[in-house]
Amino acid sequence: MEQQVNELKEKGNTALNAEKFDEAVAAYTEAIALDSQNHVLFSNRSAAYAKAGKFAEALKDAEQTIALNPTWPKGYSRKGAAAAGLHDFMKAFEAFNEGLKYDPTNAVLLQGRQEITASVLSYMQSQGDIPMDIDPQMPRARRAPSPPRRTAEPAKPAEPRVEDMSEDEKKKYFAKLEKELGNAAYKKKEFDDALKHYNAAIEHDPTDITFYNNIAAVYFERKEYEECIKQCEKGIEVGRENRSDFKLIAKSFARIGNTYRKLENYKQAKIYFEKAMSEHRTPEIKTSLSEMEAKIKEQERQAYINPEKAEEEKEQGNHFFKKGDYSNAVKHYSEAIKRNPDDPKLYSNRAACYTKLAAFDLGLKDCETCIKLDEKFIKGYIRKGKILQGMQQTSKASAAYQKALELDPNNAEAIEGYRQSSMNFQRNPQEVLKNAMSDPEIQQILKDPAMRMILEQMQNDPNAVKEHLQNPAIADKIMKLLESGIIQIH
Repeated sequence: MEQQVNELKEKGNTALNAEKFDEAVAAYTEAIALDSQNHVLFSNRSAAYAKAGKFAEALKDAEQTIALNPTWPKGYSRKGAAAAGLHDFMKAFEAFNEGLKYDPTNAVLLQGRQEITASVLSYMQSQGDIPMDIDPQMPRARRAPSPPRRTAEPAKPAEPRVEDMSEDEKKKYFAKLEKELGNAAYKKKEFDDALKHYNAAIEHDPTDITFYNNIAAVYFERKEYEECIKQCEKGIEVGRENRSDFKLIAKSFARIGNTYRKLENYKQAKIYFEKAMSEHRTPEIKTSLSEMEAKIKEQERQAYINPEKAEEEKEQGNHFFKKGDYSNAVKHYSEAIKRNPDDPKLYSNRAACYTKLAAFDLGLKDCETCIKLDEKFIKGYIRKGKILQGMQQTSKASAAYQKALELDPNNAEAIEGYRQSSMNFQRNPQEVLKNAMSDPEIQQILKDPAMRMILEQMQNDPNAVKEHLQNPAIADKIMKLLESGIIQIH
C-alpha cells in the first residue's frame, strides 16, 4: 500500500508541475483515501487547490496538515497562502508568524509574511485612512481633500526586503504591522483580536508607548477601567525611559483622566488632566479640566447641603435681625442658603436684611430667586415691591404688589403697598413731597436735629448711608423717608 501511495503522490506532483490541477487533486485524493494520516498528502493537495484558485478547500487541507504535524513549517506556509487568497490577511499573517516559531529563518515563511504585510497595508489604504494610535475620547480630525494627482508622479519606493533588514529594523517593521492589524480589528470592535495584535507588537518592540496606549484604548471601550489605567501607567513608564514624544505621554495621562471621569472620581480625573496639560496643552484637555473643576465644585456644594444646619443658621439670622444687627443677620442667612439652597424663605429673609441696609440691588436679586423657587410665595412679591418702592421704581413696585394680590386678594400688606405705589406713580414730585410732609411721623423725623445732620451728611457723602444703617433706629427712619418719596438712594 505504501508503494501505491507514493506512486499516486508522484502522479499528483507531475500533474501539479504541469499545471493540470484537477488531475493533481484527483491523484492526491486517491492517495489520501489509502493513507489519511499522511500530512504531506494534505499539504500537496492544498497547494493544488490554491493553484486552481480554490482557496477555501486549500485552507481546509492546510489546517488538516497542521493538525497532523503541528511542528512542520510548510503546513503554516500553505495555510498562509490559502488565507491570503481568501483576503483573510490577519489569518494569513498569523499563520506565517506561527510557522516562524518553529523555523525562524525559513525563507518561504519570511517572504510570505513580507508579502502579506504589503497586501495588508495596500488593502487598508484602499479602505481609507490607516488608524494610528486610536484615542476613543478625541475624535479624529476630518481628512482634508487630496490634491489632484499629477500626470507624472515619481515611482513609489519598493517595499523593503525583510532579509535586508537589521534585527532592530525587523522588530520595528513587524511591530508596526501588528499595530495596524490591531487598529483594523479595533475599528471593527473585535477587541480580543485587537489586544492580541497590540500585545504581539509589544513582543516585537516593547519600547513604543503607542502600543500601550492602544491596549488602554481597548480596555476603555470594554469598560475595564482598572486595566486601562494600568496600561496607561505602564505606557508612561516606557515613554519616560525611551524619551517618547511628550504628546504621547500627555495622551496617556489624558486617558487616565477620562477613565476616572467615567468612574465619577472627578478629583483624580482633575489631577491627571493637569498632568496631561503639563506635558502638552490642547483645547480638548483644557476643556476636560474645566469640566472636572465644575463637577468638583458641584459635588462639594451638594455635600454641604444640610437642612437641619440651615434651620439653625436661619434662627441665628432671625435673632440678629430682631436686634437690628442686619450685617450679622445677612451672614447667617447666607450660610443657611448654602446649607439649603432650595428654600425660598431664606432668600426672602436675606432680602429683608438687604432692604434695611439699603442694598437694594442685592435684595432685589434675592427676591427674584425666591420667586423663581416658589412662584406662589407671596412674601417674595411683597418684599420685591418694597425694594422697588425704595428704588423709586413705582410702576414695577405696583406690578409686584399686583402679583401678590393675585395670590391673596385680602393681604393687607400687599393692598397697602399697591395703594401707595399707585398713588406715587400718578402724582408729580411736588405732590409726593406735599403728601409726605402732611404725615406727622415724617414731620417728626425731619425736625430731629440729629436726623437733619445725618441727611445732610448722606447728601454730601453717599457712602455714609451704610454706616448709619447699622443703627436700627436710624435705619427705620431712613426707610420711612424712602417709602414716602422724600429721599432716594441709587
